[in-house]
Amino acid sequence: MVSVQNLTMHFTGDDLFTGITFLIREKDRIGLVGKNGAGKTTLLRLICGLEQPHKGEVIVPEETSIGYLPQEKELSSNRTILDEALTAFDEIQHIEQQIDKVTHGLTIRTDYESSSYHDLIERLSILNERIALLGVNSMEGDAEQILVGLGFEHSDMQRLMTEFSNGWQMRVELAKILLKRPSLLIMDEPTNHLDIEAIQWLESYLQNYYGSVLMVSHDRAFLDNITKRTIEISQGKIYDYKGSYSEYVDMREERIENQTSAFNNQQKEIKEIERFIERFRYKASKSKQVQSRVKLLEKIDQIVVDEMDGSSIHFRFPPAPHSGKISLELKGLSKAYGELKVLNAIDLMVVRNERIAFVGRNGEGKSTLAKVLAGILDFTGELKLGHQVKIGYYAQNQHDMLDLEKTVFETLDEVAVGEIRTKLKALLGSFLFGGDTVDKKVKILSGGEKARLSLAKMLLFPSNLLILDEPTNHLDMQSKDILKSALLKYDGTLIIVSHDRDFLQGLTNKVIEFKKPVIKEYIGDIYDFLEARKIQKLDDLEIMNTATKKMVEVVEVSQNKQNWERKKILDKDMRKIDKEIEYIESEIGKIEQILSDFDLVLANPADFPATEINEEWLKSYAAKKKSLTERMEDWEKKHSEKDDLQQRINDF
Repeated sequence: MVSVQNLTMHFTGDDLFTGITFLIREKDRIGLVGKNGAGKTTLLRLICGLEQPHKGEVIVPEETSIGYLPQEKELSSNRTILDEALTAFDEIQHIEQQIDKVTHGLTIRTDYESSSYHDLIERLSILNERIALLGVNSMEGDAEQILVGLGFEHSDMQRLMTEFSNGWQMRVELAKILLKRPSLLIMDEPTNHLDIEAIQWLESYLQNYYGSVLMVSHDRAFLDNITKRTIEISQGKIYDYKGSYSEYVDMREERIENQTSAFNNQQKEIKEIERFIERFRYKASKSKQVQSRVKLLEKIDQIVVDEMDGSSIHFRFPPAPHSGKISLELKGLSKAYGELKVLNAIDLMVVRNERIAFVGRNGEGKSTLAKVLAGILDFTGELKLGHQVKIGYYAQNQHDMLDLEKTVFETLDEVAVGEIRTKLKALLGSFLFGGDTVDKKVKILSGGEKARLSLAKMLLFPSNLLILDEPTNHLDMQSKDILKSALLKYDGTLIIVSHDRDFLQGLTNKVIEFKKPVIKEYIGDIYDFLEARKIQKLDDLEIMNTATKKMVEVVEVSQNKQNWERKKILDKDMRKIDKEIEYIESEIGKIEQILSDFDLVLANPADFPATEINEEWLKSYAAKKKSLTERMEDWEKKHSEKDDLQQRINDF
C-alpha cells in the first residue's frame, strides 16, 4: 500500500538512517521501535510527507489516505468538544463535491466504450465507497461514541475546548483522526495523554480497525495487544520482524546470537586456512593446495554481526534510611480549586515498605494528591509524616522541577552536598550525560533527557518514601526496564502514578483508584485491580459506569506476580553474569596461549634465533602476566557475584 524505498536522512552531517526500505501492506499492524533519538518520529513525518528525505522516496498511492497523530500539537480551537470532533468530516463535503463533478461528467459524455469513461465510473465507485465508510448518515453519533470511549462524559460534548487541558484536547485530535478512518493510521505515542480505561478502549478499537496501523509507543502491553509486526530502527538501519513487541525482543536476541555464533565459526575457519597458507607458502610440493586455499579465502563472504546499541542508563536507588512503621497518614484531607473539589475528606494510611499504584482517569486527582504528599500544594485536613520519613519526588511535568536556564551539571551541582559532589560526572555518565552534554542547558534537552536528569537528581538524596508521577513518560523501552528493575530492588516505600500496565505489573501490592473526589483501595497489583473492576472491554466499562456503582474489594494479597517479576530480573542478571564469565574465560585462554609462547622462548632461546630477549620483550612479558592476574581476579569476582545471585534466586 505504501512503499518506503532507499530512504536516507541526516542531521549535522550524520546519517539518522541510511537506505532503509520496507512496505506497509493493507491490514498491517506495525510497531515502530528504537531508542530515543533513533529517528522514529522523523520516519513517521517522512511517510506523512511533512518532511522530505535527503535520498530515496515514499510512494503513496492516490487512493491511500493517511491520518497522523503527533506526540504534541499546538491547539487553539474555540469550538465545543463535539463541534471540534465533527470537523473530521470536512472530507465528506469535499468528496460530495467530487461526486457531483464526476456525475456531471458522466451525464454529458457519450463515449460509453472508451477507457476514460470507464475510469470515471470506477472513480465514482471509489468515492461512493469512501463516503459510505466515513458514515455520512451517522456523523454526530459516531463522534460522540468515540469521544466517550476516549474518556469524555456525555455532558462534556457542549463544553468549550478551552476548558480542557492540553492532554484532553489531544484526545479530541485522536478522535478526529479515528473518525476520518484513513487507510493508514499513523500515531506517535498515542497513549501519552490517555489513562488505563481509555487505553483499553483504544486497543479494542484498533484491533478491529479496517485499515493499516503504524505507531510508535513505549507501552509494551499496548504494542503486544495490537501489533503483529515490529520494525526496529537501530544505528541507522532497520530490522523487520513478524511478531509483536515481546516476540520481537526474543527474535532479535536469537538473531544476534546466531550471527555471533556463525561469525565465530567462520573466523575460526579463516584462521585455519591462513595458518595453512602461511605454513606451506614456500613449499613447492604444497603449492597447489596453497593456491586452492588462497582462492577459497577470496571467495568467502564474511559474516558481519549487526551491532546493537548497548548504551543505556544504569543505576540503583541508594538504601532507604530507617523510618517508623507508618510512612504517612491522611485524615479528612481535601483539595479544591475554587468551587471544584478534586479531593474530599480523604483518609489514607501508608505503611513502611508498602508499594502503591495511583490509577484512574486523567483529572481525577492522582497527580494532585502526589503533589500534596510531596509538599508542593496546600490542602485542608490533616497529613502526618512518619518518624524520619524522607520523601523523594519525581514530577510528571519536568518543567515544574527543573531550572531551564541551568546546565545539566549545574542542576545537580547546586543541590549536591558531601562526598557525592566529587562523583557528579560519574553519576551523570550513568544516565548517558557524558562529555560536552553536561554543559547543555536544560531548556534544549529532549523529553527523554529531562526525564533522565530528574531521575539522576533524585539519587542525590537517599529517601525512604518515593513518590513518582508518570516516571515512564518519554523513556524508551530499555530505560523503562532499567527503572523498573531499580524500583523492584528499592527497599523503601513506593507510591507511583502511572497508566503503563506492563510497567506496573509486579511492582506494587496495592492499587488506589481515584474517582473524584473520593478514592477506593484494592489489594493486589494492577492486573488484580483490572480483573476486579472487570474493565477488559469497553462493554464492561459501560456496564460498570451505568449499571453498577459497587466496588469489589480483593481480600487476598497476591504476591505471585511481584515475585515472578523480581525473579525474571534476577534470571536476566544471571544470564548476563554467565556471559561475562564466558568472555573473561575466553580472554584468559588467549593470554595463557600468548604466555605459553613467551615461556617457550625463555626455556629454549636457542630455538628462536629471530627473537631478541631485550628489555622491551621482558616488559611485554611482564605486562601479559599482570593482565592474566587481573583477569583471574575478575573471574573470581564474577563467580562470587554469581554465587550471591544464585542464593537470592533460591530464596524464591
